[in-house]
Amino acid sequence: MNSIETKNLSHSFSEKEIVLNDINIQVPQGSIYGFLGPNGAGKTTTLKLVLGLLKIQKGKIDFFNEPFSANRIKILSKVGSLIEAPSIYSQLTAKENLQVWQRVYNCPKEKIDEVLGTVDLLKTGKKKAGKFSLGMKQRLAIAFALLHEPEILILDEPTNGLDPNGILEIRQLLTKINKEKGTTILISSHLLAEIEKIVTHIGIINKGKMLFQGTLDELHIMQAQNSTVQIETGDIEKTKRIFIQEQLDFILKGDRFIFPVMNKSKIAAIVKSLVDSEIEVYGVSEVKNDLESIFIDLTKN
Repeated sequence: MNSIETKNLSHSFSEKEIVLNDINIQVPQGSIYGFLGPNGAGKTTTLKLVLGLLKIQKGKIDFFNEPFSANRIKILSKVGSLIEAPSIYSQLTAKENLQVWQRVYNCPKEKIDEVLGTVDLLKTGKKKAGKFSLGMKQRLAIAFALLHEPEILILDEPTNGLDPNGILEIRQLLTKINKEKGTTILISSHLLAEIEKIVTHIGIINKGKMLFQGTLDELHIMQAQNSTVQIETGDIEKTKRIFIQEQLDFILKGDRFIFPVMNKSKIAAIVKSLVDSEIEVYGVSEVKNDLESIFIDLTKN
């Protein structure tokens, strides 16, 4: 079952400014879904529509196979979110901030210490939130979203502006929440390298259109399909003639012949052909496109 599903979701702020065009995302229950795209791709607009912060112009949104439009209050009671900058009372401690939200959610007071422990802020004591580091503020904001034990957590660029240590802390926190609580997490980011370490599923958006959606394994398969085999020989011109004669599809880049990925027996046959023609083979290597390159290529095209 999908925790969240959008169907043909479209949105525009004017006739000339179409922000989303038929967006279909499926966030499986219990998954960590990375919603990826460059700045301005339409990620925040999508999340605002999903949370009811913007009015739906076209399309449909379902939570737990139920229409959001007809079950808004019931559904939002099961959702925690952090969109854009966290709303924190800087003159209050972490615990005092959570006491405000505890009254809003009308949940047990015992939950305050529990979520502070989850986000590793239990020992901040009387320190005012205004003196927290950016990473601590982000973790406190996530604590707000967790206070009412949501089934779904929606986070918009939660690691934006954080240093490497802060990014690692948020990554570890989200993995912990997902594994220990079974919480479905939808997280947006413009950095694949940062997100791929924790997600199970990925959706890539650019200029309001979905370019890819699937599991991380399926993206890895795409990575393998985009890998190449490179061969370096001692005689470029003679090698080129042989490859043309054998009708091999290659690109010559400097002193290296580049082929689409092929099986080992095919590579062995090519090398044998070169050796039989008394051409020295200096090197054969497989070069895999990293996922970040695939992400960049998708969003460029």
